[in-house]
Amino acid sequence: MRAARFSTCSGPLQDIRPSTSNAVMYGYPEELVSLFAERVITRVLGVLNRRYLASDPIEDGSLPVPEPGKSYVLYAHVPFCERLCTYCSFNRFLYKEDRARAYFADLRSEMRMTAELGYDFHSLYIGGGTPTILPDELAATIDLARDLFPSITEVSAETSPNHLCPELVSMLDGRVQRLSVGIQSFDDRLLRQMDRYGKYGSGDEVFERVVSVASEFPSFNVDMIFNFPSQTEDVLAHDIERVKQTGANQTTFYPLMASPLRRRELAQSVGDIDYPREARYYELICRELAPEFKPASAWTFSRDPSTMIDEYIVDYPEYVGIGSGALSFLGYRSYGNTFSLGKYHERITSGRMSVVTRGRRYGLLGRMRYRFVTDLFGLKLDTRRFRRDFGLPVEVGLAAELAFMHAVGGIATHTTDEITLTDKGRYLLLVIMRETLALSNDARDRARAELPLDERILLLEGDTSAMVPAEATLAAC
Repeated sequence: MRAARFSTCSGPLQDIRPSTSNAVMYGYPEELVSLFAERVITRVLGVLNRRYLASDPIEDGSLPVPEPGKSYVLYAHVPFCERLCTYCSFNRFLYKEDRARAYFADLRSEMRMTAELGYDFHSLYIGGGTPTILPDELAATIDLARDLFPSITEVSAETSPNHLCPELVSMLDGRVQRLSVGIQSFDDRLLRQMDRYGKYGSGDEVFERVVSVASEFPSFNVDMIFNFPSQTEDVLAHDIERVKQTGANQTTFYPLMASPLRRRELAQSVGDIDYPREARYYELICRELAPEFKPASAWTFSRDPSTMIDEYIVDYPEYVGIGSGALSFLGYRSYGNTFSLGKYHERITSGRMSVVTRGRRYGLLGRMRYRFVTDLFGLKLDTRRFRRDFGLPVEVGLAAELAFMHAVGGIATHTTDEITLTDKGRYLLLVIMRETLALSNDARDRARAELPLDERILLLEGDTSAMVPAEATLAAC
């Protein structure tokens, strides 16, 4: 570990000297330190995030125009799935073809409105839901994006295991540079508990599908979940080994992130989330993926860390979100789109964008914290850029935050150029993202609760008229 010695608050960093981490120096066990740090971060973020994520309704649903010289990423949301996962809080509805085709048309209209504001993008990320629910509509949407925004050089899209087939590969060839498939686990018992076994097949069947297409994309990512209540270390280790055998060149291990509103529901169905063991499981993931996979972010691991990664906020801290339920973050202020499919269609067809809420603009401290988190989530904070952008060094602007990370052994190197993380530091950044996204999920759950009755029905598995059997999709492939 390294600890920093600073000059006066107004002066530069004088020298960096190797040191034992404060936590080790105090003689506390490493596991206890990790648990203490995780609990502190969780409690503090529970307060801070409610302020940072707060928003108010707005009537004028437009976005601000782009700032000259700033780079943005475009996020497009496709909220349809053949089946709905109970632990997922993203905006999603049961699929029906005519409903989905009308939505894709509206999504492309909103994309044109974004272009009219003057935006250009280097990267497009399409999430859901299941963006590959209608491959031809997805291809048309990507083609339009490339026409409207000539600077786009990379496109990422998400998919489900039952869509992995030659037809999809052919449709997305040359259009998508990074495909991410949600696997969650290869363990049949866990798949049944997650209600995925009947939807997507057994762990062996899903494994064979991944193997069949993993080499067809420049970047192919396998999404996994860890710290599921009934998951043992042996099950997790087996999942890690299966990931390595798929041929995928990237994997993302997300901790189970239940919103505060859904934790009780989850506990009743599969058990309580065991947060004290989360750090131990993360350590196992890092150890067992090495040396083939190297960290590319706090929870993404790549065979080649220079390839595209899952979290666009690492390279593009500001982004435009289009589609029902999408978020934008511009000028250190969030903008939320309507969750209602009916209201989304109504707004777009009337020539308005779908923005219905606006957050409060971050003050200087909030902006510095946002940079601190997004940069370190991507494993390195550029200290020179920080000082240039905020007018003071990170050692002064975020003295308490930095001291905490040093004290618990989270900082690997701290120089005049950059700050990097230890394995423990990466785990703590994962905790920060977990808690932030969990509270975002809480807001999504509340938004869904306010949907009109006819749309809330689309969130129920009982609406069989709107469902496509998984067997039918598998047969089509």
